[in-house]
Amino acid sequence: MPYEKHHVRLIELMDRLLDVLERNPGFRSFHLDGQTIVLDDYLEVRPERRDQVMRYVAEGRLSTGPWYILQDEFLTSGEANLRNLLIGHRDAARYGAVTKIGYFPDSFGNIGQAPQILKQAGMATAVFGRGVKPTGFNNAVAESAHYESPYSEMVWRSPDGSEVLGILFANWYHNGMEIPTDPEQAAAYWRTKLADVERYASTRHLLFMNGCDHQPVQLDVPLALETAAKLYPELTFIHSNFADYAEAVASSVPEDLTVVQGELRSQRTDGWGTLVNTASARVYIKQENDRIQTLLENVAEPLATFAAMAGTSYPHHLFVHAWKILMQNHPHDSICGCSVDEVHREMMTRFAKSRHLAEALATQSAEAIAARADTSAFSDYAGARPFVAFNTSGWMRNGTIEIELEIARAPLGEDFAAVRAGLAAISAVGRVIDPSGNPVVSRTEDLGVRFGYELPDDRFRQPYWARVIRIVMQADHVPALGYGAYAWIPTDEAEAEPQGSLFIDGRTMENDRLRVTVADDGTLTLTDKENGRTYGGLCEYENVGDIGNEYMFKQPEGEVPLTTKGLPAQIRAAEDLPFRATLEFRHEWEIPGSADALLEEEREAMVPFPVRKAQRSAERVPFVVTTRVTLEKGSETVQVSVSFDNTARDHRLRVLVPTGIETDRHYADSIFEIPERPNVPAPEWTNPSYCHHQQSFAGVDNEEEGFLVANRGLNEYEVLRDGRNTIAVTLLRAVGELGDWGVFPTPEAQCPGRHTAEFALIPYRGAKARSGAAARASQYKVPWTVRQTDVHEGKLPSRHAFLAWEGDSLALTAVKVNENTGDLMFRWYNMSRSESRLTAVLQAVTGEGEWYESNVLEEVLSERQPGAAGIGRIEREVRPSEIVTLGFRTK
Repeated sequence: MPYEKHHVRLIELMDRLLDVLERNPGFRSFHLDGQTIVLDDYLEVRPERRDQVMRYVAEGRLSTGPWYILQDEFLTSGEANLRNLLIGHRDAARYGAVTKIGYFPDSFGNIGQAPQILKQAGMATAVFGRGVKPTGFNNAVAESAHYESPYSEMVWRSPDGSEVLGILFANWYHNGMEIPTDPEQAAAYWRTKLADVERYASTRHLLFMNGCDHQPVQLDVPLALETAAKLYPELTFIHSNFADYAEAVASSVPEDLTVVQGELRSQRTDGWGTLVNTASARVYIKQENDRIQTLLENVAEPLATFAAMAGTSYPHHLFVHAWKILMQNHPHDSICGCSVDEVHREMMTRFAKSRHLAEALATQSAEAIAARADTSAFSDYAGARPFVAFNTSGWMRNGTIEIELEIARAPLGEDFAAVRAGLAAISAVGRVIDPSGNPVVSRTEDLGVRFGYELPDDRFRQPYWARVIRIVMQADHVPALGYGAYAWIPTDEAEAEPQGSLFIDGRTMENDRLRVTVADDGTLTLTDKENGRTYGGLCEYENVGDIGNEYMFKQPEGEVPLTTKGLPAQIRAAEDLPFRATLEFRHEWEIPGSADALLEEEREAMVPFPVRKAQRSAERVPFVVTTRVTLEKGSETVQVSVSFDNTARDHRLRVLVPTGIETDRHYADSIFEIPERPNVPAPEWTNPSYCHHQQSFAGVDNEEEGFLVANRGLNEYEVLRDGRNTIAVTLLRAVGELGDWGVFPTPEAQCPGRHTAEFALIPYRGAKARSGAAARASQYKVPWTVRQTDVHEGKLPSRHAFLAWEGDSLALTAVKVNENTGDLMFRWYNMSRSESRLTAVLQAVTGEGEWYESNVLEEVLSERQPGAAGIGRIEREVRPSEIVTLGFRTK
């Protein structure tokens, strides 16, 4: 249901719960599903009951946290997972206490680094509902001797070696719901329930969960347990809580517990119940989520941190607000795209709100830094218009930047024609230089006269007319976590058009690293000059039917995929600059308009999707695909943008990238790790599809060569068992029903209308160079930030890095300020299974300071090395797959 309809039910549930806690001391505890947002949403409507809520939290009768929301772990970024934990801990503490249990009741698989994250946050136990055999779809218990764990209890180990006690809801998280109070009914109930739980429990402590989705509070639990105690006097029935239960189990587990390693994704099952295809349901929400996560954690937070280092205040309250709005879209049934249409419409509104906040915060911080950067070197040039380009990624950067620059202004007046004429008469002829006066290769476009305005802090709004130009230029060696200043200066004569081209001919682009050629059918041939390898047939499109639902992909039986192989493409050179070239090609394709009529009958009859017999219709509809392939000077990355208007239903579109690399394993970007995964599924797997989750990239390599496909918000991929180790990335999946336990039509999940998907091709020199390729893939997602400023002196230099760091195989994921202490916080993780050495030097810090060891909750663990005279340096060994958080405190 839509949010507010569920909200009404939540208010009613909480009212009844507080009433029973008030009048019945025997109702000992209630677990608020591990998320503090439940209380936020309740008290938004019932603020008068806050004191009552806080009293029961303090007494331990209401348990809240450790999360803000119950997220999907794989479809939200590593930093989003941690902000969820940080805000959940913060808010739970404000309500009275934090429940220190790693609670993942219904996540669609569990990330491999969860034990390390939980251990760092002071939690020793994780409870989860999916990911480990014997459970399948809806946790149906399988009959098999090949369980990953014979018990519901196990040791769960992260790739860095961190371990927690893992407890699987082997009987699901509703196995103790609706307990009878009638003795005869209770006897039958407990006879079955006890046998089910004893089947898997490794200790005498048996877990029963009294609740489920849409389940009201059972108010007579104390009476039901009294009845049970009379029926089974040899047993003790305890209305318990997770903390006490976990402590009891941990103290009595046997020594032969199975160790399960890393990701828990139900890979030792038939493959139909993994729910991995939620990674491609409603791709548009994944793309928007990726865009805003990147804006918050890779742009706005670093810029705000730099601005704080330069003397401004860090807007904690606004960042928490932005993160909370974004995370309200992160529950698994939301970000996974497996809800009714109204839910996802509201998500898009939340995405817009969070994006607007992130953009405003980034703009304010960038302008504050630009105002402190010294641009006085441009004072010798009359009419100079300086601007600052920020690289907020963790690595040095070259690339093409664009900015719309105001070269003249006039106040808004009544005589628009005269004002416009005066501005239009101003010459837009000029060139770009760096602070040393060196020319920068660029191209300028005159955009004419536009309306603009300012909202000053000290006076009324200031509307104006402005003469605007657009500059496109090559920025070289902009330092990581830093910036470089440039300026446009007017000239008497027009500069000669920049010379040079990356085009060899109308079909081929080339720089000093890569050569790209497009064939008649739009497939690409890519040559990596560094290792001499050539990859052909790249970027063929595949279209198949999908008679599944938002949870599951199901291709019609016997269907032959449609592809663009051999389909002529209309090819043209779309952009030709000395530092950037773009080829555009267009496929005029036809595909079936929908599934046949049988699919609707099967949906209405709730025919299980694995046995559906529907096929695709004979009717064909136009499906025009426009592809833009871009190569930049000096780049090791080929950027691809694909646009199409989806007029069809019940289908899936993928891009195919055959690597031809011989190996039996591949890898993908996940949460604080790059896990390796087998190309061939386990023997139990019967699903023809073998898709996986990814964050920023997936790739294939061996010792000699490697190929990686990066993406922006495309979370599903598959390495095909086609003899070529083709990486297939899902661009669109269009389905018409939710699925799950009822008949819920979702016409908007057919994703009609315009779509654009973006990805990048990155070849590299084998497994030893994987971390470098991963860094390029991560940087591909981070946009440049460019802000205009004026000519002025400043305390910061014209070119600067706020933090200089080095570390083979390390990835920087967070640059922020601690909300409680004001300390600077930085986080890395080791992408490899080998030890690495981190060296970090902090610059532009006022006064002396010192580094300290921290954790994912940003707590002080141990002091490290003192900084001196505004410069702090630290060196640290980083274990394989370790997540490292360091703080810097100024004195």
